[in-house]
This record gives sequence, C-alpha cells and structure tokens, in this order.
Amino acid sequence: MKRTHVISHCRVRLDLCTLLVIAVSFPFASGTSAQETPIGPKWWPSEWGANDQRGAANRITPQKILQAASLIKEGKIYQLGRVYERGMPLSGNRSFALTIPGMPTQGPTGKNQLIANSEMVAAELGQVGTQFDGLGHVGIQVNGENIFYNGNKLSEFGDAYGLKKLGIENVGVIFTRGVLLDVAAYKGVESVDAGYIVTVEDITGMLEKEKVDIQEGDVVLFHTGHGKLWMKDNQKYLAGGPGPGITAIKWLAEKKIVMVGSDTASVEAMPGEDKEQLVEGHPHLLVRNGIYIHENLDLSELAKDKVYEFVYSFAPLRLKGATGSPGNPFAIR
Repeated sequence: MKRTHVISHCRVRLDLCTLLVIAVSFPFASGTSAQETPIGPKWWPSEWGANDQRGAANRITPQKILQAASLIKEGKIYQLGRVYERGMPLSGNRSFALTIPGMPTQGPTGKNQLIANSEMVAAELGQVGTQFDGLGHVGIQVNGENIFYNGNKLSEFGDAYGLKKLGIENVGVIFTRGVLLDVAAYKGVESVDAGYIVTVEDITGMLEKEKVDIQEGDVVLFHTGHGKLWMKDNQKYLAGGPGPGITAIKWLAEKKIVMVGSDTASVEAMPGEDKEQLVEGHPHLLVRNGIYIHENLDLSELAKDKVYEFVYSFAPLRLKGATGSPGNPFAIR
C-alpha cells in the first residue's frame, strides 16, 4: 500500500485543525474493498441512526445521571479547567488575545452614572486552552472525500460560518461518572516521560490498584503529571506527551465510554505506537466511535486527593457550528 506522508514527526505537537484530514490520508491499494477506510471498516451509520449528531453523549441516560449523582458524598468541587490567558501553550499557529478597548467601555449613563467594562476575545475559541473536541473537529479522507462522524461528508456540511452538522451545540450537558487513572502514581513518578505509551496492562493495573472499574457512559481521565509544565515550560509541554496508545484507545472504546481526557495537549501518546501517524487515536475516538476528547485538563488536585471515582460535569458553549468548546469542567466527590 502506497502511503503519502505530509507530516514530519520531528515536531510532535502540531495544529490538529491542519491534521484533521491529512494525517491519515492514505490511498487504497488495488483490490481493496470499497467498504474499507484508512481506519478500518466503514463506520457509519452509527448505532444511534444515520442522522445522529451527538455520538457517545447518547450514553448519558437519566439512569446514568442518577448513578453519577449518587457518588456525591462530600460536596467538594474540583475545577479541572486551565485559566485562559495570554502566554498559555498554543498548538501550531493558534492564537488567543483578550483586550478591553478603552475603560470604561460604556457610560457614564443615567442618573446613577453607570459605567461598565466589556472585553473582546480573538481566538480559535474551541481549540485553545482547556479544549473539548467535538465531532466536527477531526475527519478522515476516504477516496478523496473528507468523511466525519456518522459518514457525514465535509463537502455537504462544511461552512466557513459554522458547520451545518456536527456543531458543538449538539452535544448537550455532560453529567456522568468520572474515573481518574493516575499514571504518574502507578509508575511511582511525579511526571511520566513524554511519549510514554499507556498500555491496556497499565490501565487494568491502575483499575485494580485504585479499586474502580470502567462502565458504559463513563468519562475516563488520565493524570500523567505532564500538566506541571503548563505555563512553566510551554515548549516542552507541547513537544510531546504521555498517554494511551491506539491499542489502549481501542480497548477503551469497547467499554462504550463517553469521553477521554488528560493533563496533556493531545490526550493520546505523542508520538504514538505508529510513528507515521501523528494523531492515530483521534480518528478512532471522534470519527469512528463519537467519543469526545478533553485536552489540557488540570487533574493535579484530583490526583493529590486520590479521588478516582467522581461526578464529571461539563456543558460545552452552544456555539452553533463550532468544532470544539472552551470552558471549565469540574468534578464533584
């Protein structure tokens, strides 16, 4: 099979928006079935029907929400989101700027001489800082057609003013059981080396050590310690990171989870098991299984308190047609 490589993995962390269709765009060999794609057999329609745009969020049923709520014993909240600020690590050519143009920006008005300040934000809003990847973020090129979750063709739903399908507004509120897998503690280190590939054996070992399991509809978070580099050594933070490899990601997908998150910029190991595929796990999660990804989380306090089972809650901004969302996810124990 001929492979066309367009990415050098000498610079590990690149802009995923650039990679969303080219990173795994490989021509088919002669005689390959039309049902086969660069990431395996045809994956659509989804189990929720040909018109579904929510993916794995459909697994958060009323029963799952009630199960999650029953985990709250202390009422302690852990903020998992990073502060959005100038100078934070940004992938590729992404940008973030917040300005308050003139102060005050309004007033004085009325008898009470009211004044007010308002800010302007310029950024790839859903793909900077703590970022929640939606189903319109990553796709695969199949025989020249750019295909996303549930077989949606970019030529039919792509729009410069917001995606006509798979926009982040379709996700809804995520309130479910969360599981923390503390890779750093399991390995007995403060921070796992960049590029370390978390295996299925690692995951099962952590589950046994932490006395938890992974259930359908869960959110699974990986604490690697890599997040300690955030705003300390941004270049090193972005240069690569530990995380699950494609084998572990496929194993997690079989558990029918809702989302995978981590304290790294890519969640999955960078580089991964196949050094020729820069983001091999993203298509398997987002495109094939509709499983969401939450990057650049702050999991240090959860890990410090050894909280391995909790409520995970996040409501993506209802940005119509957006590929992702900023925000402040949180855990409750």
